[in-house]
Amino acid sequence: MVAKILFVDDEEKLQEIVRDFLTAEGFEVIIAADGKEALLKFTTEKPDLIVLDWMLPELSGLDVCRTVREKYTTPIIMLTAKSEEVDKLLGLELGADDYLTKPFSLRELVARIRAVLRRTAQAVGQESSSIIRHGKLAIDTERHQVKVKETPVQLTPTEYKILVTLAQKPGRVFSRLQLLDILGLNYEGYERSLDTHISNLRRKIEGKTTRPKYIKTVYGTGYKMNEEVD
Repeated sequence: MVAKILFVDDEEKLQEIVRDFLTAEGFEVIIAADGKEALLKFTTEKPDLIVLDWMLPELSGLDVCRTVREKYTTPIIMLTAKSEEVDKLLGLELGADDYLTKPFSLRELVARIRAVLRRTAQAVGQESSSIIRHGKLAIDTERHQVKVKETPVQLTPTEYKILVTLAQKPGRVFSRLQLLDILGLNYEGYERSLDTHISNLRRKIEGKTTRPKYIKTVYGTGYKMNEEVD
């Protein structure tokens, strides 16, 4: 099945270059030039993944990301000319699955797209009919659903994959590098990005994150799922 990519950027030349390259790599490509058009085409075209520029006319990329994340888990890769780490982490906090700084290599873009799609497929395709329970947290790996106190929780594919990985082996400590390898995030500087995904996940499944009871930090090592949860 051909993956459909929505590429959102207001630079016409870049649109053409990316569309031609991704098409040659076997993807179906939909183009949008501003934030409002992006949301319209997202609704009508139902893409498998969005490549979304940070700076857009009409509606910013961050606003588009925030709007999509209110209802959907469609993977999002943010493009930004901003080099400050805080800007990249802001995109991840709003629900982006990955980011790429301009100017970027077309081959790296394709690699990121394939990595995120592979991660999404793995998350959706968990082959277990059992429901994993930890306290008031329930993970239905067959239906790809997460509930807290019977209330559904919307997670991104990356967040879901992290949660299932930890929940399937409660008490086991996963180093940051192990989690990055499992997620397919083998890029320099991704340890901070992983911490941001963990922070987002904690916020969604338990609200306050100052004293998390589900996902515990093992200082100097990584993370684990708490074995003892009321």
